[in-house]
Amino acid sequence: MPTLRINGEPRDVPVPLALDALLDHLGRDPGQPGVAVAVGDRVVPRSRWAETTVDDGDRVEIITASQGG
Repeated sequence: MPTLRINGEPRDVPVPLALDALLDHLGRDPGQPGVAVAVGDRVVPRSRWAETTVDDGDRVEIITASQGG
């Protein structure tokens, strides 16, 4: 199975896969507020997640905002 680097960790993921589908595959809600996704060194706007695909060897960073103090 092809491998992506997600938050620095290698993960076997069926690709090509749109970013919203990738989040769903990882058990994350793509509609959750406070989530940002970058592919390579580029942050992808949420409005483009459904049309932006990842493929074997891509680096993906998924960042979730949290509050605290």
